[in-house]
This record gives sequence, structure tokens and C-alpha cells, in this order.
Amino acid sequence: MQRRKFLKGGLMAAAAAPLAAPSIARAQESFSWKMTNAYGPGSPFYVEGPGSPTDFCKKVEAMSGGRLKIQHFAAGELIPALEGFDAVRSGTVEMNAANAYFWAGKMPAAQYFTTVPFGLNFQGMNAWLYHGGGQQLWDELYEPLGLKAMPMGNTGVQMTGWFREPITKIEDFQDLKMRIPGLAGKVYAQLGVDVKLLPGGEIFPALERGVIDAAEFVGPYQDRRLGLQNAAKYYYTTGWHEPSNATELLVNKAAWESLPADLQAIVQSAAMACNLESHTWCEANNAAALVDLVENYGVTADVLPADVVTKLKEVTLETLAAGAEADPATKKVHDAFMAFKKEHDMWSQISEKPYHMMAG
Repeated sequence: MQRRKFLKGGLMAAAAAPLAAPSIARAQESFSWKMTNAYGPGSPFYVEGPGSPTDFCKKVEAMSGGRLKIQHFAAGELIPALEGFDAVRSGTVEMNAANAYFWAGKMPAAQYFTTVPFGLNFQGMNAWLYHGGGQQLWDELYEPLGLKAMPMGNTGVQMTGWFREPITKIEDFQDLKMRIPGLAGKVYAQLGVDVKLLPGGEIFPALERGVIDAAEFVGPYQDRRLGLQNAAKYYYTTGWHEPSNATELLVNKAAWESLPADLQAIVQSAAMACNLESHTWCEANNAAALVDLVENYGVTADVLPADVVTKLKEVTLETLAAGAEADPATKKVHDAFMAFKKEHDMWSQISEKPYHMMAG
């Protein structure tokens, strides 16, 4: 009898132990967040569609059983297009979707987490971020600002852009007014280009009215939606400036740390899923869009002349080196990126390049 009473009392005491209460409360806790976006309402990939930020919000809500709900606001619906960084940092909103190279004026090193001219493709970029130390460097860069970031999408290789006049030699860039963000803009500036940073929704009217002479946006599908084929007819490629392009999910660090571990894992998993899904969506839609642009809109699609690309690469290496020397944080990220790229290039030369030469 004493043994039974002892066991019964012990079990009841264990069940009533206060140590279990916090974990139960955390598992039941719910959160309502806001996400802003650098891109306008309805933008494919950047706002709507498979793997987009709105899709990310739906995935998080479904995976969390409704414990984390994220209300999405496209550019202009809550704040202007390029004010998401400050909004997240101040805690006005918990999340923002954009590209890290938009914050170059605040942190030059941030550009490396979107794309690097003549840098890594989609496979290499994700290898660096997920397994090559890139995410750790991203965390280290943003942590002092009270921010957390991670990849949430990738367009893959992008088109060089739209030009009102053909590009036949490097001198054609002199005095050209061009919308081009990121490190590529710095390269073009060295060649005499008047670089403009415009949100996506402002590109077409600027190009149509002749405020700019050329513009880079994304690729055939998204570019066609903006109507850029109605403002310029020369469409060039090589992908030199953006061999891949990562979407940044920016999170207020205090808000991030307020989430239980399972919700943090859900956010990370949903972001990784969108990273893959958004890229495959681009790959599935760009080919037909390019054919449509050429056959039905009179667009001339061509590769930049080889000597132009050679000069662009030369100036790129000089520009990247100068930027790294000017800022210790940039140098740390630059050196790590380039070391990984050198190693990855050795593998892709053996794996991918022979296949493309044979299959093409």
C-alpha cells in the first residue's frame, strides 16, 4: 500500500511539475507579423506566384498550423519600395523581401549576398550560402544592426538588359544612362555609364520617355510583363552582371529570437523551399517568353560581343578589388566568396562545362 501511494504521489507530482508549463505555453503561442516588399503589387516571382514572398507567407502559416501568420505588403502599400531595411531594423515591421544589394549605401558587403558579376551561378551561390560559410558571414554582417537574413528566392542567370541602340563596342557604354543596381552598376560607372537605381515599377516609363537609354531588370518573363519590349528593341545576354540573383528575407533579430525553435525552423524551411521553387518557376517560363518577344514584338536578342565581355571582366576584377580594399567587412566577404568560387569553378569545369559543350 505504501509503495502504491508513493508511486501515485510521485506521478501526480511529476504531472504537476511547473517545469513543463513554459514549453507547453511556447508550443501554443501564436504570432502575427508584417512583411514589406521592395517590388510592386502583382510582380511575378518578387511578389506573387510559386516560391514568391506571398507564397512564403502561406507556407509558413500552413506549416505552423496558423501559429505564425505573416501579412504581406507590396511596395507602396505600407512603405515606399526601398525603405524595408530601415522598417525592419526599427521594428516597424518584422520582415522584408528585397535584394541585399539595395543596401549597398549602408553596407557595401551586403551586395555579395545578392550576386557578384562573373561570380557564382544558382548552384554555386546556394552551395556557398548553405554549406560554404556564406550564411555565417551574412549573419556576422547583419547582427550588429539587429537583423537576420537568409535567401528566399533566386532568378538564376539574368539578361544583360534592354538597349535603345545596339552595343557593338565598349565605347558604346560611354555616357549611356542605364538602370542597373549592385556591383555591376559600379563596373558600368567605370566605363562612363550614368548609373540609375530605379524600382521595377519605374523602369518602363523612364525607358519609354528616354530618361534612361538602357535598363536591366530580370529575364524574359518578368521583363515582358513590365513592357520593356515596347520601349527598347535590343535585348542582350551573357549573364555577366548577375549569374544568379538571390532574394533576401530580412528579419528583425529581436522578433526572430522571440520565436520558438520550431517556428524558426519552419521559417528557414519555407525560405529554402521558396528558393528552389522560385528558380524552377523562372526556368520553366523564360524560354517561351523569349520566343514571344522575338517573334511577336520584333525584339533582337543577342549576345554581347566577345571583346566587350572581355573588357567588362577586366574592369569587374579591378572594381571588386578596389571595393574590398576600401572596406574591411567587404574584404572579408570578398575573400571568402572568391576562395569558394575558385574551388567551385574547378569542379564545374569538370562537371558542368563538358556536359554543356557536348549537349549544346
